[in-house]
Amino acid sequence: MSAHVRVLVVDDEPQLLRALRINLNARGFAVTTASNGTDALTAAARTDPQVVVLDLGLPDLDGLTVLEGLRGWTNVPVIVLSARTDAADKVAALDAGADDYVTKPFGMEEFLARLRAAVRRGAASVDGSATPVVEAGGFVVDLAAKSVTRDGAPVHLTPTEWGILEILVRNEGKLVGQREILTAVWGPTYVTQTNYLRVYLASLRRKLEDDPTNPKNLLTESGMGYRFVR
Repeated sequence: MSAHVRVLVVDDEPQLLRALRINLNARGFAVTTASNGTDALTAAARTDPQVVVLDLGLPDLDGLTVLEGLRGWTNVPVIVLSARTDAADKVAALDAGADDYVTKPFGMEEFLARLRAAVRRGAASVDGSATPVVEAGGFVVDLAAKSVTRDGAPVHLTPTEWGILEILVRNEGKLVGQREILTAVWGPTYVTQTNYLRVYLASLRRKLEDDPTNPKNLLTESGMGYRFVR
């Protein structure tokens, strides 16, 4: 899967940048690197990466600012790589559109597994099949086109947000367990990361529901999972 997959790695630590470039090149990834936020945004526009690895502590722009810049025009999966271990930082990054959050220091094999999972999610978000259009409240989900509109306007979803929404919509009316969603979207090693689901469901509700604090379509079954109803 890694052959010629385009990866943009953004970090201001030269040794880490070199280590990631060597490890990813050795596994067939096509790697572009940037050591600051300005160069990262330029490189992203130039190379159109299939996955971005992004440090938060950059010398010019905050990593969240770079993430917001990316999310203005691309759904590319973004893995945040940061020494910040506070839960609030993780939630802020996920809420801003990151698909995963890896804390430093990290094991290379685990990082590579997360990278491959992000690439799979990104690929799934652009693969289409003959499936229906679902209307719910003020938004419309086109499962074939992998797109969402609200009141006629396109809604920007990250690959992870789309993955969660698609599972719920395809199981309309059914309770989908937390473990099932986590396994399908992130992989089996994430089955305990229920905080990820809370963050992403909150983001989806803000984007899709008329009243995110009182959702009518994306429902929570406390302690069990989530349910989509029209």
